[in-house]
Amino acid sequence: MVIGVPARQLRVPLVLASASPRRLALLGSAGITPAVAPTDVDERARPGELPAALASRLAGAKADAAAPRHAGACVLAADTVVAIGADCLGKAATPAEARAMLERLAGRTHEVITAFALRLGAARRDRSVTTRVTFRALAAGDLDWYVTSGDWGGKAGAYAIQGGAAGFAEAIAGSYTSVVGLPLAEVLADLEALDVL
Repeated sequence: MVIGVPARQLRVPLVLASASPRRLALLGSAGITPAVAPTDVDERARPGELPAALASRLAGAKADAAAPRHAGACVLAADTVVAIGADCLGKAATPAEARAMLERLAGRTHEVITAFALRLGAARRDRSVTTRVTFRALAAGDLDWYVTSGDWGGKAGAYAIQGGAAGFAEAIAGSYTSVVGLPLAEVLADLEALDVL
């Protein structure tokens, strides 16, 4: 829960099928404190799978994996993909990989696609939100500093828009919270439609 934000009363429990502290914080900013129950799903792309399809498939797979373990609750799962054209930039495993991803993003516009899935009994809601992000040109010193910071770890595209990379983005067209990891306006609308809120 975010300090100063009143808690919302939910009609059914909400389970976040993710270990992401960013997603948990975004829900907290809206007064929602879900139970947290991450799932283990293979996040590798299938041959020829486009970024939006990958994000949607993974969000749905995570929700479907968690739902049977949480009868009577609404399960929320999400997946974020950073894309340059048809290429997906996943989570960098090493500083060198992080630097290579950031070099590709520098001075260009890319897409951040966050898909989410809600499961409540037989009810299903699946949606994805695409945001276009433009990075300024990045000097070698910018890259050295950011890669050394470690802020890229565990993040699609090797950056956190709400962290040290905030100064890299010249423009954001679309949902800021989707770039952080959860399109909050759309999630809240779908929770209301499912009568969870």
